[in-house]
Amino acid sequence: MSSALAFPSQRRRKSPLSGAFFTPADLTDLALIQTVASIAGDIVSGNPDPNASVPLFQRRNSRSLVWKVKILLDLLKFLGDGGDGNLLLRLPTSATTCLKELYILIHRARSLYDFCSQSSRLWLLLRNPQISGHFHDLNIEIATILDVFPLREIDLATDVREQVELLHRHCRRSKLFVDPREEALRLRIFAFLEEFEKDQAPDSDELRGAFVHQLGIRDAKACRAEIEFLEEQIYSQDEDVAPSLIGGVIALVRYCRFRFFESVEEEITRNPSFLRVGEPSVTIPKDFCCPISLDLMRDPVITSSGQTYDRASITQWIDEGHCTCPNSGQMLSHTRLMPNRALRNLIAQWCAAQGIPYDPPDGYDATAETAATSSACRAAFFANKKTAEILLGKLAFGSESEKTVAALEIRLLAKTGKENRACIAELGAIPLLEKLLNSSNCRTQENSVTAILNLSILENNKTRIMELNGCLSSIVSVLINGLTTEARENAAATLFSLSAVHAFKKRITDECGAIESLALLLKEGTPRGKKDAVTALFNLSTHPDCSARMVESGAVSALVEALMIEGVSEEAAGAIALLARQQTVVEVVGKDDATVTSLVSLIRRGSAKGKENAVAALHELCRSGGVALTQKVARTPALGGLIQTILFTGTKRARRKAASLVKLCQRSEIAAATAVPLGGGWEYSMTRNSSMRRSSGFVPGDVSVSVSVGISVPVL
Repeated sequence: MSSALAFPSQRRRKSPLSGAFFTPADLTDLALIQTVASIAGDIVSGNPDPNASVPLFQRRNSRSLVWKVKILLDLLKFLGDGGDGNLLLRLPTSATTCLKELYILIHRARSLYDFCSQSSRLWLLLRNPQISGHFHDLNIEIATILDVFPLREIDLATDVREQVELLHRHCRRSKLFVDPREEALRLRIFAFLEEFEKDQAPDSDELRGAFVHQLGIRDAKACRAEIEFLEEQIYSQDEDVAPSLIGGVIALVRYCRFRFFESVEEEITRNPSFLRVGEPSVTIPKDFCCPISLDLMRDPVITSSGQTYDRASITQWIDEGHCTCPNSGQMLSHTRLMPNRALRNLIAQWCAAQGIPYDPPDGYDATAETAATSSACRAAFFANKKTAEILLGKLAFGSESEKTVAALEIRLLAKTGKENRACIAELGAIPLLEKLLNSSNCRTQENSVTAILNLSILENNKTRIMELNGCLSSIVSVLINGLTTEARENAAATLFSLSAVHAFKKRITDECGAIESLALLLKEGTPRGKKDAVTALFNLSTHPDCSARMVESGAVSALVEALMIEGVSEEAAGAIALLARQQTVVEVVGKDDATVTSLVSLIRRGSAKGKENAVAALHELCRSGGVALTQKVARTPALGGLIQTILFTGTKRARRKAASLVKLCQRSEIAAATAVPLGGGWEYSMTRNSSMRRSSGFVPGDVSVSVSVGISVPVL
């Protein structure tokens, strides 16, 4: 594995020297010299003591670069200040060209030096050969510039000329230098990953020696800093290290943190905020996430119900014997999956813009890098498994602060990867986390419920959570009385995740206080809380036996109010469309004139999906609400024109639902016309009805109705 991991075959797009630098066109020779000298001075003055300030790695190359820049700075200072005052006027044209090239070179030198000074130690180590190559590239560029620079045509001071000529000879003879000790340490890190790949923890003394003595990582804080920096690189896609390899190294560092630096009380005292995870820097659009796994879709496919899922997730769902759409509850007419190439292209474009790796799902040639990726993933998995074993020991027997930290780390481990979620649950994390849901420590409770949320994304873990005695009650308790807003919101998201299993919807609905608390969160929560609540209520609405509890608990009324709230109105309309199939719901919703008005407003202003859900809701209200309610809908101002627009421009489902709604409205008008004894008899009634048809703008259509909405909840 080590050779494949050490030298990945695919080269990334960017490097520490990949920035585009251009010489300003409007600078005089003097201004150009002063500008370049200022940048060179920053490099030199930033390194007054070579023993103290240069990076831990690339020490020799960094010192050499500073020495070269110092000589160039002396040359620039002489050109700007020295001589008889007329030196700049006598500069040959070739010297001016070289100064412009020197401007770019000095910028690149500063970029490389800053990169080495500011990067994490492991990141520098992983890229050791490539970074050494960048230093060598600068040597070649300096030699090239000095090849052209007309030293003999310029009246330089003797000492300056000698130094520049010495630099020129040095750069001409320079060779690529890769520090053998750093390279040996890099390969040693890969050897540790190889051991984890075999499900064996490396020797503790060797691991401690490498991390503490050679890398200089001596405490938990330093480990965290390394992990955070490396995690940023996974999403940057700027460098030539495979993201899977970075993930393996992150897992190794995380293991070392809890293997060697066990005491956390002092760290919590100094910085209690580290126990809480902030919002992710990049939010994945919900339409790009699979409704089953909630992860970014790699191979989006369309089912017979029209819903899009990641191929791996929906294939597993079907293979388990399900014959319904997991999102909408519709029966699948067939199990063929159509690739959603348009969405795949959009996801690929978004990933490229965000710098997120996106591997093609098919037609990909398995190369050495593929083997390296597989090896690194296995190493990361087993390293995370060993880390999880340590963390679960702290959850079971640790101090209060150790349990808090362990819950946070399990939350982070379960954030990505079904393998991690499966492993952590199989090791027995869920019962230990459930005990912490009633903790009086707000951070402990928050991280515990979020860890359960992240674990629940895996289908098998949903069953583990629901079968654990008292776990559902504890989650609902956090939803009702959570110590922080985030804890309550994540409890709501957990209920949504669990309700993806049809058999669990009724149990969740019947749990005391669950629906009432979701309704309250929908009314009074933060924007994110409202979103969590409405997605959970929508999912529960797909079970026909939940409608009575929805009415009793006030959830239906909350959904009606949510129709006018930006950000949740579309999901609220989808839930109402599902619930309105039950007569008890229609009796409640139909009495509120605001329901129809809000749905019509959503047809006017909503997205394509929002319009679809609103039309579906109106259709279900008319279908189940009788002639009077249908007439109310039919006579709503502007509805006819909006429906006509939907019939021409809406989604396929929206057009079908709109056509069916038109038929219901036309029948209600016919019923109303024939029921009124105006003396004109049957013929007069039909004439009146024809006039109504023309004024309403409705057209008939023969359709069937289905309601669906795509929802995803991010892991946290």
